[in-house]
Amino acid sequence: METGNVTFVLGGARSGKSQYAEGLVTALPGPWTYVATAQAFDDEMRSRIAQHRGERAPGWRTVEAPTDMPAALAGVGAEPVLVDCLTLWLSNLLLAGHDLPAATTRLLAALDGRGAPTVVVSNEVGLGIVPDNALARAFRDAAGRLHQAVAARADRVVLVVAGLPLAVKGSL
Repeated sequence: METGNVTFVLGGARSGKSQYAEGLVTALPGPWTYVATAQAFDDEMRSRIAQHRGERAPGWRTVEAPTDMPAALAGVGAEPVLVDCLTLWLSNLLLAGHDLPAATTRLLAALDGRGAPTVVVSNEVGLGIVPDNALARAFRDAAGRLHQAVAARADRVVLVVAGLPLAVKGSL
């Protein structure tokens, strides 16, 4: 990955996307920054976060950014960055009533302002059935719009299916 490149990694739940993305970042000279968007509202989520941290290689610095990812990206500097994940960030914004188009614009500007490799992970949620409630449909639609915007900006887009990376834009 060249300096300044943005790689967007999409996949379903437990598809191997985070592991693939971490491998892209750790192949670069460290230190590395992990921009985390998850919030631990219950014991199960606290356990998931702890497990995820425990599985990372040594050398990662974690920045918590449940809603202000653009500021987190601006504050990282020239380190390679892994953002995991956009759909949790979007959920946080949606549930807090944020202006999603404005947040997307700020995110894209932050990605454009990065002078170092950036890998962004997200869940592909638009391949299933139409959700049965308005909030879930709003989330699915917002995720689709966000993904299109980030994919258009990214230098590479990779879809991970069953642990296998598939180049959608650019090369592996």
